[in-house]
Amino acid sequence: MRLREIHIYKHDLPVKNGPYTMANTKVWSLDTTLVRLVAEDGTEGWGETCPVGSTYAEAHAEGARAALNVMAPGLIGAELWPLVLQRKMGSLLNGHNYAKAAIDIAAHDLIGKRLGVSVAELLGGVVVDRVPTYYSTIVGDPDETARIAAEVRDMGYPRIQVKVGGRPVETDIETIHKVWDVIRSSDMRMAVDANRGWNTRDALRVSRECPDIPFIMEQPCNTVEDLRKIRPQVSRGIYMDESGIDLNAAITAIGTGLVDGFGMKITRIGGLQNMRTFRDICEARNLPHTCDDAWGGDVIAAACTQIAATMRPDLCEGAWVAASYIEGNFDPENGIRIEGGHIRRPTGPGLGIRPDEALFGAPIASF
Repeated sequence: MRLREIHIYKHDLPVKNGPYTMANTKVWSLDTTLVRLVAEDGTEGWGETCPVGSTYAEAHAEGARAALNVMAPGLIGAELWPLVLQRKMGSLLNGHNYAKAAIDIAAHDLIGKRLGVSVAELLGGVVVDRVPTYYSTIVGDPDETARIAAEVRDMGYPRIQVKVGGRPVETDIETIHKVWDVIRSSDMRMAVDANRGWNTRDALRVSRECPDIPFIMEQPCNTVEDLRKIRPQVSRGIYMDESGIDLNAAITAIGTGLVDGFGMKITRIGGLQNMRTFRDICEARNLPHTCDDAWGGDVIAAACTQIAATMRPDLCEGAWVAASYIEGNFDPENGIRIEGGHIRRPTGPGLGIRPDEALFGAPIASF
């Protein structure tokens, strides 16, 4: 099964009640890139990649499209099986996993549609049809963050991720305590995500001043060296997020015992083919992780949901999707929605959604 056409689209996703605020960035609108692949027999598949601005990670929207334009001519006529396709993309462009992921996701969607099976089935088999998600707050006022925590607790979210960093650490400590006060009587799990926004001094202080609050630290500091320095000194689990830039980085972190889990983005690791490998390595080492992405619409959200549905449930920290922060769906009928802190997996072939192509206008590039 070979690739006949590649079409690239640009689409804006305004942030509902923006900005979305993290330690190192604020965003009011996100620029997502969609890819439509067409096979020789006319079967289509959709992929998507949407970096959160240009400072969250080593990725940005124009970079994704530039990389896709570099690879696309050499991909016409290529075999669409994901492993073969990954190797072909690697022969055309070094790095740029977040751009390659859009092609990879579209290939999985296309193959699933061609074979009449879901992406979750392609990735090994469905374990659950109702996937847990988690709510991610912004870096905000401690009382307001606690109010939101109480609200999403009552909605049924099994986990909350509290954004911190980029401000006095005393305010972060106050926020953590106030959120814990409202969720402590529930079963809700808590992650504190600094998005690289703390130095080692502040990370150690937070651990010392919140000794009885059971949260995990997600990417507290900027570098792997920082994580290695604080690892023996903190009294809680450390999850890697932004530093998990590829499979090699994740394997090294796991093999050296640096982390206790991961917040992993499908586009960061290069797509569903690599995410499948990562999932299996984590299961072999009994490490929890998320199956989410930085931002995006129904395409990336469906991809997150499909891979999360294949995970061992006790290791699944959830599939975070941007649905709470954006208006509408690419597929009004089957688009991804959060209900009771969970996402119902689309059950149709491929990703299970069919984006309305008219929403995106004419392609900005076609091959």
